[in-house]
Amino acid sequence: MITSTDPLSLDLALEAELSLRRLARRLDAFWMRLRVEETNIVRVEFEERLQEYWSTLFQLLFELYGSRYDFIYHLECTLEILIEAWVSRDPALQKVDRQRINHPDWFESERIVGGALYVDLFSENLGKLRQCIPYFQELGITYLHLMPLFAVRPGNNDGGYAISNYRSVDPRLGTIDDLKALAADLREAGICLVLDFVFNHTSDDHQWARAAQGGDREFEQYYYIFPNAEIPSQYERTLREIFPAVRRGNFTRHDGMGKYVWTTFNSFQWDLNYSNPSVFNAMLNEMLFIANTGVDILRLDAVAFIWKQMGTSCENLPQAHTLVRAYNLCARIATPGLLFKSEAIVHPDEVVRYIDPMECQISYNPTLMALLWESLATRKTDLLVRSLSHRHRLPSGTAWVNYLRCHDDIGWTFDDADATAIGINAYDHRQFLNAFYTGQFPGSFAHGIPFQHDVKTGDMRISGTLASLAGLEQAIERNDERLKELAIRRMLLLQGLTLSIGGIPLLYMGEEWATLNDYDFVKDPAKAGDTRWVHRPKMRWEYVQELDESMSQDTSLRKRVFRSLQRMIRLRKANPAFAAQEMELMQQPNSHLFAFVRRHLGNQTIVIANFSEDAQTMSGNVLRTFGFGRFFRDQLTDRTIGTSESISIDPLQLMWLVRA
Repeated sequence: MITSTDPLSLDLALEAELSLRRLARRLDAFWMRLRVEETNIVRVEFEERLQEYWSTLFQLLFELYGSRYDFIYHLECTLEILIEAWVSRDPALQKVDRQRINHPDWFESERIVGGALYVDLFSENLGKLRQCIPYFQELGITYLHLMPLFAVRPGNNDGGYAISNYRSVDPRLGTIDDLKALAADLREAGICLVLDFVFNHTSDDHQWARAAQGGDREFEQYYYIFPNAEIPSQYERTLREIFPAVRRGNFTRHDGMGKYVWTTFNSFQWDLNYSNPSVFNAMLNEMLFIANTGVDILRLDAVAFIWKQMGTSCENLPQAHTLVRAYNLCARIATPGLLFKSEAIVHPDEVVRYIDPMECQISYNPTLMALLWESLATRKTDLLVRSLSHRHRLPSGTAWVNYLRCHDDIGWTFDDADATAIGINAYDHRQFLNAFYTGQFPGSFAHGIPFQHDVKTGDMRISGTLASLAGLEQAIERNDERLKELAIRRMLLLQGLTLSIGGIPLLYMGEEWATLNDYDFVKDPAKAGDTRWVHRPKMRWEYVQELDESMSQDTSLRKRVFRSLQRMIRLRKANPAFAAQEMELMQQPNSHLFAFVRRHLGNQTIVIANFSEDAQTMSGNVLRTFGFGRFFRDQLTDRTIGTSESISIDPLQLMWLVRA
């Protein structure tokens, strides 16, 4: 006889089987209400996947909610949500699901090249974005990430991350039907669609939050709401502040309720209470609704913060991983073509823990991003090499998303121990990088601006576009042709590395035109307090018209960057060695150089990058022994290189070497 709900004393596989068997009659009735017969292929496929994943899903949910008296009720709700999502899924999406079940590594292809954008800033609305598909195809984009486009609170909404309604598109951008039409067009064009799933919090004007404000105790349990400051003050002892320059602490007193609400990010973003299984199911319903619009990948926003526990930092807790794994299995059952992308801008050791075929199949690579900028500032690759030597490798069936800029700031998320191992004081080095990229360090080429500068701790992050941080803004201000050339080389060097190092390269749209900082954001009261808007400029469509026209010097710079990036994308997509993740660092003594070998299914390419403004040399014998050959062709210059003598690498040059 079972006398305990302690998971250690239960045979959870057996309990999973028994629970499903006990629910079978009720689920049969649910299928009938949906008018799906037992022999219908839609039901057959679903039940095959349910049998495959049910035991593991049950155990994860039991770990989170098994001690609750109403666990079986919530379990039944979960199953009904999954069934309804699959039954209502468009047959075109079900066809894609079947293809991806058979080819689960589809996202590891060298042909996947990403772009990210805000719809309103790029094309005004979703309807006009459909007209931009030929532009994406010309550049070579096959993965399109749209920044949050769902209905948000008026005024400050954290750049779209304060969601009022997950089932309604911001009316300024269009409708859900517009989103579905865009997804269908992208699918037809071979471009996968990526959207954000903001699931740590909702806006304070979401219907659940409004119900809580109205005194509905059921919906008060959807959030962390306290009658006074006693418990919040106990939590605060171990919590860090995310936006210290905006406000102090992680709780907000709501005057209307006279109560305190957990608000990790902004006072208008209410953290959801995932210890409540009703919240798990409510957000599962929203997630699957979004998936059924035609989304291929969901970026899980602020994933590190989704579970709270007194006496901890409330970041990266084990239950956060359990939650994501449960959602992953739900997707495998109901929307099996869907992938998760992790957004955890935390310590490198924590970032990698979210990356797994059963959790988040792909993840942003904030450490690589930060260290590429670090190498550009120092002209040295020691810290980059040290970190990648033990941090690049991922589990099979997963991939990094490699980026240089995004909608967010740059934080120096390298590991202090890695810095110490090569004689760098991590705190001092971060202060140097902050000074360098805000243009305060003597000789800096960068024109970034501070984000969330905490004078007390010295912590700071950096805002700015790729071009402005790489020196182009300074070069244009000084009208210096040599500085312009160096800036362009820096941009192409970094972009070429993200295209070749392993994983999915992601451009922040505008980088292809070397877009500079847009300081006019301060004219908008809703944006003026957030310096990240400096690197969120509007798309300048006149640039496209200039591609084939007689142009001024500034315009020719833009054309050169666009055409160079377009060509690198084309070369990447034609090189099978750039698929998947395998990457071997090349050990060589020149700390200005960064070199590695990419291999995949018998294909091989050697990548060499010079982070110095001076020419550098590498032993030809190093190239011969790593590349197993005497002659190589640089795909980027079409020049043949022999290994009998030292190889010269031009200032800020990138080389993609294949056997000649």
